[in-house]
Amino acid sequence: MGSDSTFHPELRIARYLRRSTVGARTIGPVRRLTKLTGRGRPAGGTIEAVDAHVSVRVFRPARAPRQAPGLLFIHGGGYVIGTAAMGDSFCRRVADRLGVIAASAEYRLAPEHPFPTPLEDCYAALRWLADQPDVDPDRIAIAGESAGGGLAAALALLAHERAEVHPVLQVLSYPMLDDRTTARTDIAHRGLRLWSPRNNGFGWQSYLGPAATGTVPALAAPARYENPAGVCPALIGVGTNDLFHDEDIAYAERLRQAGVPCTVHVVHGAYHGFDLIETWAPVSRAFLQERLTALNDVLNGGAHTRG
Repeated sequence: MGSDSTFHPELRIARYLRRSTVGARTIGPVRRLTKLTGRGRPAGGTIEAVDAHVSVRVFRPARAPRQAPGLLFIHGGGYVIGTAAMGDSFCRRVADRLGVIAASAEYRLAPEHPFPTPLEDCYAALRWLADQPDVDPDRIAIAGESAGGGLAAALALLAHERAEVHPVLQVLSYPMLDDRTTARTDIAHRGLRLWSPRNNGFGWQSYLGPAATGTVPALAAPARYENPAGVCPALIGVGTNDLFHDEDIAYAERLRQAGVPCTVHVVHGAYHGFDLIETWAPVSRAFLQERLTALNDVLNGGAHTRG
C-alpha cells in the first residue's frame, strides 16, 4: 500500500484534515450541503437537459470554430454524494483556455440508484455531447475525479463496447476502480485523508447494490474488466497517500498490457482530492496543468486557443 504518514511539503493542511467523510449516518447532511452549491446557473455557463433524469452544466468558449472539441466531466463523491457543480471550475478553465465545449454531468446517485443507473446517465450525457451541432464528435474526451474517475473509466469501456461515440482520451484523477480494495487488511491508515476504508466500503456497497453480494459486473468496477484492449488512451493521476493508489497503478498496468497507451502521474505524499482542497499549492497547480496539457495535446494538437 502506497500510503504513509509523510505528506508532500507543499500540502500544508494535510495533517489537519479528516480521515473520513461520509457514511450511512452522515450522507443526508453532506448531500444537503453539496446541493446548496449546485442549485444556481453556473457563472459563464448554462444548465441543459439531456433527458428526464440527466442534465449537464455546459461551458462554451467565447470564440470557437464551427465545431469545437468536447469534454465530458464526471464529478466525484464515492458514488453517493456530489453534484455536477463540482466540475464548474475545471470545465470553465477547459473552455476558456483550450477552446473546448465542456459539460459536467448531473447523474443519479447511489444507494437510491445503484449500478448501472449512474453509468447509463453518464453515457446519455456523452451521447448528448456528441450530438451537439457545435461539437466535433471525433474530438471528445472524458474526465473524472474519484468515483467520477471510476465512472469515466467505465464509460470509456462502455463507449468502446457500443461503438456509438469514440472518446479519444480518458483523464482519471485518483479514480475509484476496484471494489476489492474494501477487503484488504494491509492498508496503512495513518496517511489517508478524506476517504477512508470505511467510506470506501459504504460507497461500494451503495453503488453495487444487489451485486455487492454476488458477481460484480466488470463495468461496475473497471479493475475487473477482463480485456480493455481498444479503449481510448488514459492519463491517471494519484498520490501515494491515497487509498486508491495501488488499484490505480494496477489498472494503468492492465491498460498497458492490453496495448492501451497510459500515462501515470504519481504525486508523492499527496492525499485523496489534494488538488481540490489545496488548490493554491504548486503541486496542485502542476497536477492541474498536466491534465490541461494532455487534453490540449489530444483535442487541439497542442495549440492553445488562449493562454
